[in-house]
Order: sequence, then structure tokens, then C-alpha cells
Amino acid sequence: MQTEDFSDLTKEKPDKRLTKGRKRSHGRDHYGHISVRHKGGGHKRVYRLVDFKRLEFLDLPAKVEAIEYDPNRSARIALICYKNGQHRYILAPQGLKVGDKVIASKKKLEFKIGDRTILANIADSTSIYNLEFQPNKGGQIVRSAGTSAILQAKEGKYAQVRLPSGEIRNFLQSCMASVGILSNFEHNNIVVGKAGRQRWKGIRPTVRGKAMNPVDHPHGGGEGNTSIGLKHPKTPWGKPALGVKTRKKKKWSNKLILKRRK
Repeated sequence: MQTEDFSDLTKEKPDKRLTKGRKRSHGRDHYGHISVRHKGGGHKRVYRLVDFKRLEFLDLPAKVEAIEYDPNRSARIALICYKNGQHRYILAPQGLKVGDKVIASKKKLEFKIGDRTILANIADSTSIYNLEFQPNKGGQIVRSAGTSAILQAKEGKYAQVRLPSGEIRNFLQSCMASVGILSNFEHNNIVVGKAGRQRWKGIRPTVRGKAMNPVDHPHGGGEGNTSIGLKHPKTPWGKPALGVKTRKKKKWSNKLILKRRK
């Protein structure tokens, strides 16, 4: 088993003003039926209200007061305090330390790690994270530990961004992003080590279809250790699985994708 390195954390308990309760569904719908398999149990969590937009206090400097752990995401979060005394949580990039100053602005300034601005103000070949799909909607992608996108070029009203998946896509230059690479980049080295640790996360066991009976799964049945007996793998409900493209062929955003992900 390998666990995370928590030496970068400076505060244990979250700011109560920036938290709320998190109701769990345990994978069930409003009828009480299981609609998402393999969910249930797990340790109780308190949700941290992370500010993905940072539009509330534009052009107002903020000081980093703490780097904290968030059980709801893989990256670290930073507690910042604005000049007016307001506190907010933001995603913490690699290298951000207590006492550092950060700012969010749409003006053309000199931006450093942790600052947030529109793509038009960011230099080419810069690493960015917490990127918006639509202006003023808040960051929706590149939010996992250790990830970053690369701003490659600008042309017209669009900016070309290379995403962590390898996809190259056009984003409006008025979309906002934060400068830097997200913290906790060693997260992908974690070795779970035992089944109980998955249960702490609320992940229940996954049974192979070929280990079931024919009544329970398309792969089920047969004597002893058999193959699935089908040309292509299927889900428990008979739909194609593993490698089947599910994206709509005429999706409106296809025109914005310059190169598909690997």
C-alpha cells in the first residue's frame, strides 16, 4: 500500500463558513432502486465550497492563508483572504505557499502561479488549469491533481489549448483560466493496497459478468472458466461496451475540436 504525502498541508480542519453538508445517494434514485452500481458506504465527508469562478472580487489581491486537504477531490485547496476580509477556497497549484499573493483580473497584468485571467491575457506555451468552457461559467475542466493544459496559440476570437488527454480544442479568448500546474502531482502513484481502502471511499465490489449466470449478465454461464462467448463485450443491459464511441456524431462542439484525444 502507498499513501499520499501530506507534508505540504498547513491546516487540518476546514473553515466552517466555507463548508456544507453532503447528502449521499448511495447510487440510488428517488425510488430507492440502485441506478449507479458499485456505490455505497464510505467515510463521512464535509463538502468544501471551492470558488471555481473567482469573479466576485476581480482586481482585488488576496493572501494565501493555508493549504488544505479536500476529501472530495484529488488536488489540494488553498484558503485565501481578500483585502476586504472575505475568505474563499480555490484550487491550489504546485508551488503556491502560505503568504503568497494571488489575484483574478481581466486586465492585462503580469500574471504568476495561482493568478486567474482570460486566455487573451496569457502568453503562449503557458501551463493553465481550471479552464472554462463558456465565459463566466466557472472552471469545469483540468481540475485533477497534477494536471495542466497548454495554451498553444491564438487566432481570431479563439485560443488553441492542448488538454491533458492530448485533445487540441478551440476556446473563446474571453474564457478564464488559472496559471500553473495543479498540486499533489504524485497522486497517480498511490497504490490502494487493500479492498477496505476502496470501501472507505464509498466504492463497493465489482463482480465480473462472466462469473454470473446467464439470467444476470450477457457474459454469464458456461462450464468452468470460459470466454464471454460473444463477438463484442456487452453491458449487463445488452448494450455494446469497452471501446464503443458514445459521442454524438453531429454534436455542435465538434467544430471546436482540432485534434481528437489519444
